[in-house]
Amino acid sequence: MRTIKFKPPSTGDGPHLLLGAGAVAAGAGLVLALTHAGSPLRGPLTLFFLLAAPGSAFAAALRGLDPGARFLVSGAGAVCVVVLVAQTMLATHHWSADGGVVAVGALTAAAFLLQLALRKGRHKLR
Repeated sequence: MRTIKFKPPSTGDGPHLLLGAGAVAAGAGLVLALTHAGSPLRGPLTLFFLLAAPGSAFAAALRGLDPGARFLVSGAGAVCVVVLVAQTMLATHHWSADGGVVAVGALTAAAFLLQLALRKGRHKLR
């Protein structure tokens, strides 16, 4: 007769759950900002999206750094992206909150797609 053993819960799932929760919160911030919802969470979650989206793109590009430096550099890069988007929109007299959120999201998506294309190109060369 065979004994059925249950696998103990993995202790390495914590960071993955935290990343998933952050992605859900950022997505909720994007949706709340673009739908002009009257929720009190609209401001904090939108700010979280504006910092987490470009920050995660920088962090994905900087895989070679240790975690502390990666966090610091990606956070600084995220702030720079948001400030540059705001300054560009103000300088061209096209400022809008929706436009800023969309512009940051588009730049983040472009950065992720560029990284994906570069990684596929490196794999083809090997």
